[in-house]
Amino acid sequence: MRVDTVNDSMSPFILCIDQGTTGSTAVLLSSSGEVLAKANREFPQHYPQPGWVEHDLDEIWQSVLDSIADVFAKSGASPKDCAGIGITNQRETTIVWERKGGAPIHRAIVWQDRRTSSRTEELRASGYEALVRERTGLVLDPYFSGTKIDWILNHVDGARARAQRGELCFGTIDSWLVWRLSDQAVHVTDATNASRTMLFDIRRGAWAEDLAALLRVPMAMLPDVKSCSERYAVTQRVPGLPDGIPIAGIAGDQQAALFGQTCFSPGEAKCTYGTGAFLLMNTGETAVASEHGLLTTVALRLGGRTTYALEGSAFIAGAAVQWLRDGLGLIKDASEIEALASSVASAGDVVFVPALAGLGAPHWDPHARGLLWGLTRDTTRAHVARAVLEGIAFEVADLALAMVEDSRRSIGRLRVDGGVSQSDLVMSLQADLLDVEVDRPSNIETTALGAGYLAGLAVGVFTDLDDVVRAHRIERSWKPTMASEERTARLLRWREAVARAKSTEASR
Repeated sequence: MRVDTVNDSMSPFILCIDQGTTGSTAVLLSSSGEVLAKANREFPQHYPQPGWVEHDLDEIWQSVLDSIADVFAKSGASPKDCAGIGITNQRETTIVWERKGGAPIHRAIVWQDRRTSSRTEELRASGYEALVRERTGLVLDPYFSGTKIDWILNHVDGARARAQRGELCFGTIDSWLVWRLSDQAVHVTDATNASRTMLFDIRRGAWAEDLAALLRVPMAMLPDVKSCSERYAVTQRVPGLPDGIPIAGIAGDQQAALFGQTCFSPGEAKCTYGTGAFLLMNTGETAVASEHGLLTTVALRLGGRTTYALEGSAFIAGAAVQWLRDGLGLIKDASEIEALASSVASAGDVVFVPALAGLGAPHWDPHARGLLWGLTRDTTRAHVARAVLEGIAFEVADLALAMVEDSRRSIGRLRVDGGVSQSDLVMSLQADLLDVEVDRPSNIETTALGAGYLAGLAVGVFTDLDDVVRAHRIERSWKPTMASEERTARLLRWREAVARAKSTEASR
């Protein structure tokens, strides 16, 4: 358990529930945008077979209840003074439960799970990739929810017939939490989570019946799709909470972070540097089709209007620092890397390509391998440490530059969060490589903040988007200082290193 608190006025406030892949976090957010308190509870991961990842829903629910209890206990706030609840969640993770009684018929199948790879390959071979891409903005991949639902219906006795009779519900984690918090009163999701299912027509803003038929998902299972900020339901019979608190904000984790970073205008972007890196750019009311393997997704539905985003992910970011510590033993603690890397003026000729789990967008080469290139007898552990940090900035630059080409719109500024965003060295280089200002907020709990802002708008704690902008605080900014000639030369050397890291098939 981890709990942090700060002193602030306790009323009114929003309870933000950030249900993540490895733990659940509760945050209390004041009307001035201050985090009053936060608490986290982890829960177990289940791996029945190689490539399979599952969550036990009872364990998730208990982690949510425990984190809520912890945050109120440590903050001194009273649950009866809570003005509303915002929810953000791990996306794509798939749950099927009984409409009557609410019992899950199978463990949740997590977004990381690869068990439906053969099914997505079958659909691709049958020529459905273009249809899925056009309707949903997604690629055919087991990452998304659609084929997971089909798998559950195929492998639980009688499930498909029950689903067709309307006896079963499907939902991502947000849907299931609202169902539990409202004592089974409401079966809803929001447009951002719906857009990650491979069943949602992002341009029409509605479930696509033909895709549901293709993926063998009965329409009767699907939740109602709502905006990201409205009163969906109220709490009923939730341990530790009074009845009647409005549940009023929902967004998938990366979209919530985009909103939490107040990226409200086209061209504004955020990058979350966690184990991997997730970059989203607001493209306004245009769903931009990517020519670089990026995803087109719903960023926000608010006030009857849908905002879209381009999304790209790098598989390895903070995980590269963990590898340097655990795999190579060059550092004893992750916190050491900044000082070690900063002890040299540059990485010399050393370039690190973080393809430790293949390369994602815009390269999409699962067989690429990590590369340390340019080693000489003068290379020290400090040069390697610096090259590792720089490699994270370079791969994010690849994503951002692909977004600029796809959207034909420059990035106004890049707002950053996540563990690696605490590296001043990485953030400074990020500004230089992209030739844009990089802003780091004073509070990097931007996923929870986004959910809290959305709920606060629905219940009147925040008046409008200008009110949200005023609540958002930037702790530090970096402006680019690198000369254009040096930027060009460094990007060219990076691209040469990436070409060497790619598999033979991808290089052809």
